[in-house]
Amino acid sequence: MMKAIIYGSVLAALSLVGCKPKNNQNAVSGNAGAKSYVPPGKYDEFYNFVSGGFSGQMAVYGLPSGRLLRVIPVFSVDPEKGWGYSEETKPMLNTSHGFVPWDDLHHPEMSQTNGEIDGKWIFGNANNTPRLARIDLKTFRTAEIIELPNSGGNHSSPFGTENSEYIVAGTRFSVPPDNANGDVPISSYKQNFKGHISFVSVNRESGAMDIAFQLKTPGVNFDLARCGRAKSHGWFFFSCYNTEQANTLLEVNASQKDKDFIMAVNWKKAEEYLKAGQGEKVKVKYAHNEYSEETHSATSEIRSEVTVLDVSKLKDICYFIPCPKSPHGCDVDPTGEYIVGSGKLAAVIPVFSFDKLQKAIADKSFDGEYEGIPVVKYESALYGEVKKPGLGPLHTEFDGNGNAYTSFFVSSEVVKWNIKDLKVVDRVPTFYSVGHLCIPGGNTRKPNPKYLIAYNKITKDRYLPTGPELSQSAQLFDISGEKMQMILDFPTIGEPHYAQAASADIIRKNGQVKIFKIEDNKHPYVAKGEKEARVERKGKEVHVYMTSVRSHFAPDNIEGVKIGRASCRERVCYVV
Repeated sequence: MMKAIIYGSVLAALSLVGCKPKNNQNAVSGNAGAKSYVPPGKYDEFYNFVSGGFSGQMAVYGLPSGRLLRVIPVFSVDPEKGWGYSEETKPMLNTSHGFVPWDDLHHPEMSQTNGEIDGKWIFGNANNTPRLARIDLKTFRTAEIIELPNSGGNHSSPFGTENSEYIVAGTRFSVPPDNANGDVPISSYKQNFKGHISFVSVNRESGAMDIAFQLKTPGVNFDLARCGRAKSHGWFFFSCYNTEQANTLLEVNASQKDKDFIMAVNWKKAEEYLKAGQGEKVKVKYAHNEYSEETHSATSEIRSEVTVLDVSKLKDICYFIPCPKSPHGCDVDPTGEYIVGSGKLAAVIPVFSFDKLQKAIADKSFDGEYEGIPVVKYESALYGEVKKPGLGPLHTEFDGNGNAYTSFFVSSEVVKWNIKDLKVVDRVPTFYSVGHLCIPGGNTRKPNPKYLIAYNKITKDRYLPTGPELSQSAQLFDISGEKMQMILDFPTIGEPHYAQAASADIIRKNGQVKIFKIEDNKHPYVAKGEKEARVERKGKEVHVYMTSVRSHFAPDNIEGVKIGRASCRERVCYVV
């Protein structure tokens, strides 16, 4: 039976006078302009890779200037670059459901070595037709896209381990597994709907991706995730909601409990079970697409099997930690000790301790089970709570100096707080309804505490009006001092969700390709110079091997093509 999964995101913007930050005209002051100014002809200090949201693409900005450098086509067709239009690139948008020319890219994730950004690749998620993409930072082109089976909405994705051993993707919505009969009533949700988390391995040399294994979990919704680092390396942490397993009026019915969960996953233990043959081979269907820089063409392969580990049967892989209401962000500090949950509907920010979690597991300090998975007692894993930080906490980044920065969607602000004493240090308004934040390296062992960027859902009065549809925005803050200072406000493409940034030198010096040598081109129809330009007739097809040097085409005239009745009409194929 065909199983249709429809994912949609609707943002209803309510104009509430009381939620508008005060003194919005004076938010940028002093020497802000000088701090963000990059003279013509000079390079920016950082690359900023920003999700293109419903454009399906990824945008690259320079920081601190906010200049748009490139839009990388990923999951959507792009006529400017021919992506998804040329025969060479169409296979990149192939799925098990056929050609899908659009998606919603939410989260970039840069590759790491020893817990630090290495500048090799950046990954992105397709939120609707679940897929992962790998972009090669030597070319700033999409090199690979892999579809994710057993998934319904790919929001908790892509999040990498400290050496990019895996890029991990959790299903947003639990669904009947692909190998099961999916034609079941929604009222049977608790019996038939399951979550799956995909661990996609990454080849350290080539970057090639492969689904190493999946974890079959209870039927909850996974929102965001972060890997453990340093002392917590080998673990992964996922925010979960809809532990009610509601299937109607989710806005109400999926928010009944005071606490949902952070799911802690011991992926090293999962590897042990995998090697011991505890995984089940499951029949599925998914596309794996690759683009070759040798042939400048893409290929698509349909694969038919994944290995699944059932965490309800393998007891020591997963543990649930209660977390205040509908957690969105799940973020780990550079030391790997502190795990921050951001409950969208909570009035506090809970901070959990990895050491306390390990002791709780060893002592079996559990509060029962949830569908076969131990539930750690809240107090046994809790380090402490940030009291009255703001309204609608979403996402947290770290500066490596003992401070955390959390975005607040409802109160439209960024709040800086100290990780050790859990006290608020500073707060600044954003304009408006901030979602994600980014500090260069803010999700690694070694952040660069110079800038913070806030990505906002609504702009209202920030820019010249453009009719009923207004741009989204990013706002740049200088965080090098004790107080945060806004120094730039710039529009973005699509709807920005998460973003990552890295020192320009890390990426510029990674062997970037500046030109493709024509003599190395292995395209089957290549013409390596004007002497090889020609026209060949093959049956009812006319093949034109054309070269282009600036404005000159060769051959520049093509004659003798039959264009009459359909029975004798010829098809012309151009390769330039």
